[in-house]
Amino acid sequence: MTVVWGCVLAAGMLLVAAPWLWPRRARPVRSDRGGLRRLLDEAGLPGLTATVFGALSFAAALAVGAMTWLITGIGVLALLGSVAAGCGPAAWVRGRRARRSEARRGLWPDVCDLLVASVRAGMGLPDAVASLADTAPPVLRVAFADYRRDLAASGHFDASVSRLKDVLADATADRIVETLRMARHVGGTELPTVLRSLSASVRAEVAVRGEVTARQSWVRGAAVVGVIAPWAILALLITRPEGAAAYATGAGVGLIVAAAAVSVVAYRLMMRIGRLPQPGRWFR
Repeated sequence: MTVVWGCVLAAGMLLVAAPWLWPRRARPVRSDRGGLRRLLDEAGLPGLTATVFGALSFAAALAVGAMTWLITGIGVLALLGSVAAGCGPAAWVRGRRARRSEARRGLWPDVCDLLVASVRAGMGLPDAVASLADTAPPVLRVAFADYRRDLAASGHFDASVSRLKDVLADATADRIVETLRMARHVGGTELPTVLRSLSASVRAEVAVRGEVTARQSWVRGAAVVGVIAPWAILALLITRPEGAAAYATGAGVGLIVAAAAVSVVAYRLMMRIGRLPQPGRWFR
C-alpha cells in the first residue's frame, strides 16, 4: 500500500509541475495535416506513412519487452523497456528533424543570394525559383526540381510554391516563399532588397544559434549521462541471481518505478534547460 500511495503522490507532483515542464505552445495557423504526418515530413521522411511508423514503434516495443522479460524475468522492467522502445522511433525522428533543420538553416542565405542574382538578371519569379533546381545547394535541388516539374505541368505559381513549401517543411523556407508570393501578387522593385535583408538576418541568426548551441551542449550531454548511468548499473546488478531476486520483490518494483519517474522528470528538465527555441512555421 505504501508503494501505491507513493506512486499517487509522485503522479500528483508531476501533474502540478506539468504546466512548466510541457507548456502549451501557441499555434497561430492550423494545418489540415496531423502532427505525426507533419513530423515525418519535416524530418525528411515523406514516404513513411503514419501507419507504418506506428507498426514499427509497436514492433520495437514488443521485441524489447519480450527480450527484457526473457533476460531478467522482472515484469516491470519488461514494461519499462517496452515503453522506452516504443518511444524510441519518435525520439529518433525528432532528432533527425532537428539535425535536418540545423543543416539547412545555413543554406538559405545562399538561396536568397541566388534568387537576387536571378531577379536582377531579368528573370521572372517563377523562372528564378525554377532555376534553383540547378544552382541551389545539392541538398535542396531535389525539392526545387519537383517544383520546376510541377510548374511546367500546371503553370500555376501559387499552387506550385505551396507544394514546394510542404516539401521543404522549413520555417525559413516559409518566409522566403511567402515573400516571393507577395512580390508576385503586388509587384514592386523592392524584392532584391527584401531578400538581401532576409539573407543577412538568417546569417546572423545562424551565427548566434551556433555559438549558443556549443555552450549548451554540455547540458544535454549531462542529461543523457545522468539518465543512462543508473540504468546501466541496474542492468549489471540484475545479471546476478541475488540481484534479480531482490528487484523482483514489491520493494524492488517500487524502487524501479520511482527511479523511472525521477529519470523522466529529470531528463525533461535538463533537456528543457539546454534546448533552444525553434522558429515556428507561421505560414503552414
